[in-house]
Amino acid sequence: MKGSAIIPPFWPSEASLQAVLRRLQFGSGVVLLTYLFLHLTNHALGIWSLELAGRGLLVALRLWRSTPGTIALYGAASLHFSLALHTIYRRRHWVLPAAEWIRLWAGLSLPLLLIRHAVTTRLASTLYGFEPDYEHVVSMLLTSGTQGLQLALLAPGWVHGCLGLWFRLRHYPLAQRMKLGLLAAAGLLPLLSAGGFIRMMRAVETTSASLRAPDPKLVTHQFALDAWRHNLVALYLCLVVGAFIAGQLRNGLERRRQRQTG
Repeated sequence: MKGSAIIPPFWPSEASLQAVLRRLQFGSGVVLLTYLFLHLTNHALGIWSLELAGRGLLVALRLWRSTPGTIALYGAASLHFSLALHTIYRRRHWVLPAAEWIRLWAGLSLPLLLIRHAVTTRLASTLYGFEPDYEHVVSMLLTSGTQGLQLALLAPGWVHGCLGLWFRLRHYPLAQRMKLGLLAAAGLLPLLSAGGFIRMMRAVETTSASLRAPDPKLVTHQFALDAWRHNLVALYLCLVVGAFIAGQLRNGLERRRQRQTG
């Protein structure tokens, strides 16, 4: 009929789609931040005793190795990483405030921690029956000389999560009133975690003249675990670089079409 409107088929608008993606990013980020919070808290318990930290580790393992915990943790990690690749691909310019650069750097380093953790604990447990405890973990880090790396990898993920949470909540008056307290808490927990981890290292060193022997399961399969870790890290870096290059090519093609149509 003349003048009748044609109703287009339902399709979410770009704005509504971006809103959904932001909610998914926030939800998955909260799960990962909870994981980091418990991980840092476990280390902080080492300030009091290695035994107390070990009890905290058992609680965390029961949580994250349960079926809901496994789905939540690895599902959130996969979703958050996929959305990060989407953001890198879609970004049209890279002129960012300093806080955004810090958040980006910290966020891209978080999967390196998760890959190392997943391989040395979850994958080693699933494939070879290794059951981690803090004395074994600390001894392994000391003998391999990677204790500094363990401490260094925790902080960026925590910074990324705290910044992402703040960017989402900073518009609320309550968050503004609690700003100094939140900042203090965000800075204090990594310091307590580092202090607890150092205390555990000293406890392991002083309780025996020689460090506890590494778990034989890890020694036997160390080469295979190292190969898993290196391959996963290489895949991760290829995906990040690939998303950036593909985004730049897309931006270049769009600018070329705009010049031709203009």
